[in-house]
Amino acid sequence: MTEITAVLVVDDERPIRDGCHRVLTAQGFQVLTAENGRIALDVLSRESVDLLLLDLKMPVMSGEEVLEAVRAQYPDIPVIIITGHGTVDTAVDCMKKGAYDFITKPFQVDQFMITVRRAVEKRKLEAMAQRFEQERARNLYDLGLEKSRLKTIINCMGNGVLVTNRNLEVVLHNPALMRLLEVPGSLENPFPLSQIIKDESLTDTLKQILAAESKEHEAALQEIQAGNNAFRAISAPVVGPERIVVGAVTVLENITAFKQLDQMKSDFVHMVAHELRSPLVSIRQMNHVLLEGMAGPLGEKQQDFVGRGSKKIDGLLDLINDLLDVAKIEAGQFTQHQVPTDLGQIIEECIALLKPRAQEQGIALSFVSQDLKPAKADPKSMEEIFNNLISNAISYSPGGGKIRVTAKGLGEYVEIKVEDTGVGIPPEELPKIFDKFYRVKHPKTRQVIGTGLGLAIVKGAVEAHHGSIDVESVLDKGTTFRILLPVIKESAP
Repeated sequence: MTEITAVLVVDDERPIRDGCHRVLTAQGFQVLTAENGRIALDVLSRESVDLLLLDLKMPVMSGEEVLEAVRAQYPDIPVIIITGHGTVDTAVDCMKKGAYDFITKPFQVDQFMITVRRAVEKRKLEAMAQRFEQERARNLYDLGLEKSRLKTIINCMGNGVLVTNRNLEVVLHNPALMRLLEVPGSLENPFPLSQIIKDESLTDTLKQILAAESKEHEAALQEIQAGNNAFRAISAPVVGPERIVVGAVTVLENITAFKQLDQMKSDFVHMVAHELRSPLVSIRQMNHVLLEGMAGPLGEKQQDFVGRGSKKIDGLLDLINDLLDVAKIEAGQFTQHQVPTDLGQIIEECIALLKPRAQEQGIALSFVSQDLKPAKADPKSMEEIFNNLISNAISYSPGGGKIRVTAKGLGEYVEIKVEDTGVGIPPEELPKIFDKFYRVKHPKTRQVIGTGLGLAIVKGAVEAHHGSIDVESVLDKGTTFRILLPVIKESAP
């Protein structure tokens, strides 16, 4: 919708007023008229006017007096002076006092319209500039308010926050950061990151973030050490215009207390496990003596009871060993003797050991290998990994079926799959199966005895070999565990 421009014509001569009214109306303007200055000021007080055409020589109030009043009360309205040839000098003086331009009587319509349109355009440009200035002021205010709010939030956070630029200089930080890092005094931004962070692993992570292409939804999580404290550091890129990484933001959380509690838990598990294992081993040895008849003959019922007791003791010893293994993995103390290892041979030995149990349940257990290369691995850990996975597959295939183990070379890795046609795992339980003490619940496997630590140990052992493990499953159709382990790289001739 086009906005109509309102023009007020102030002249004591009726022909001039009527002539201006006729010409301007024909050009789409809204025209108001006044025969003297007082009427003009009254009209201005009631109506919105975009342009004023003002005669100099009028009764009641002169054009100069009207101009002075308009400039004082309505400074945004451009004024064009209408003057005769004898008062041109006065019109020029009026322009010095703020009038936009002047036209002389009698005036040509074309020249008259050019002057009017220029004045109207000036008014529009000034109004637009004023709007832009107001928006700029409002944006600056909003920006200042947002900056103040952000600063308040960051300064009130308990976690440390630091923002670095591409030169690894700290350009923003909060008081909590200095308090957590035990940095005395205050530092003015920017300053080198190395001035407060000595851990090279965090510096390397930030360099990788700054060197990579924009991935604003990705974050790097790591643990770093600063003095006597341990911190969890979460770092993410700061993406600027055109999706270019312009810096990185890092949040530090003090986890020293959690690490100490974790150490206390590990120490407690070690103590309890060792204290329990010694008497259990002694009881197991005594039961063995009884079963062998070294302490005298046992009746059939007595032998059955002692045998059951021995199996329970074996189960407890397995649980204790699993607890110790998990504690070592979590503490990073899982001792391994990695040597060139034939994984195919270890899998074959595990299958030979478990095949009788599989046959008892009517399960067909098979193994296929292709293009296997030696891996640098701990044979004992590999044996435990495969024993756990194949044993689980047998336990969770109560109605018979097939278990297929495959191993093949994939470039720098070897891929091992353990596939079964058992009960499967519900989709909502898949993310939890590697958690400690977690066991899949299924009506057909209630009789399966276990600690829920096997898969946690498997995952820890695989990752300790710089490998990975994942799982796919369809309920009531089967489960597939997939392991990737690095092979020994062949040296160049």
